[in-house]
Amino acid sequence: MRILVTGGAGFIGSNFLQLAVPAHPQIEFLNIDKLTYAGNPLSLAGLEQYRNYSFARVDVAVAEDVERVFKDFAPTAVVHFAAESHVDRSLHEPDTFVRTNVNGTLHLLEACRRYWRGQESVFHHVSTDEVYGSLGPAGAFTEESRYDPSSPYSASKAASDHLVRAYHRTFGVPVKITNCSNNYGPRQFPEKLVPLMILNALARKPLPVYGEGANVRDWLYVDDHCRAIWIVLREGRVGETYNVGGGSELRNIDVVRAICRGVAQATQSPVEELEALITFVPDRPGHDLRYAIDASKIRRELAWQPLESFETGLRKTIDWYLQNTAWIDSIRTGAYLQWIQRNYDDRGRAQ
Repeated sequence: MRILVTGGAGFIGSNFLQLAVPAHPQIEFLNIDKLTYAGNPLSLAGLEQYRNYSFARVDVAVAEDVERVFKDFAPTAVVHFAAESHVDRSLHEPDTFVRTNVNGTLHLLEACRRYWRGQESVFHHVSTDEVYGSLGPAGAFTEESRYDPSSPYSASKAASDHLVRAYHRTFGVPVKITNCSNNYGPRQFPEKLVPLMILNALARKPLPVYGEGANVRDWLYVDDHCRAIWIVLREGRVGETYNVGGGSELRNIDVVRAICRGVAQATQSPVEELEALITFVPDRPGHDLRYAIDASKIRRELAWQPLESFETGLRKTIDWYLQNTAWIDSIRTGAYLQWIQRNYDDRGRAQ
């Protein structure tokens, strides 16, 4: 089996590879990533020692490069993480999100359609609960929920989901889709809520919270999500969608306060000192009020369930950021971007 992983230098992709590559030496993994600002090579540290792992800098939005990967590597499965995912940034540069999330997915599906003939293959598309829009105070998203995206980001992911289903129904491409709730954990770029609050609390910087912090999200620890992806990839039914949730609904303000308590405990600091940093800022446009995932299908069919509560997962996350200062420093100083330039951009110009 040869698995092509797209976007594997990003948050969820790198955690997936860190779990899967050592555990499955009989499987070849090729990780392709454009290495944008959120793709950190340090997140892949240690994987180079495994003979079943390799990396190539590839932009999925460039059709010719995707074609070359399929021709050279001949993958029998694709796990598609590659995506622009920060909602705030999508408000300012939606074209970037369409380019990667829609066009990139299209190019991968086209390659699957051309190269997969009469073999056991699967295209696993990793998506989000944000495609369903906003919930009221009750209820949860199921796999049959109507799509109602609110942001350019969620609209681009909704479009990619529809393309995946269309290529299955029209061309017979074997596909599976997972729609997950909010992830948190190690290696997450600090534009997202949890790592931003952890690092700001450690640095005693303001903790900005949109509106009154009343927006509710279901939180899923990244390793639990990665286990779900693996189970669906290997055992899920072709053509099916599986919702993956952590069963941990919390208001944003309660998440931030939990982070204050966790950082205070880990650093032996007064929690009041950290909570005083909480700063309410104007809400962003189109901010969905509540997401909640009904994960009963994946629990029932594939016996998956999260192993971490929000409390245990958050403790592990805070500990990781405290213990991985080199990773954090590379983000803050831009050193990892300089490494990418030396090893890819400058090298390419010299050839």
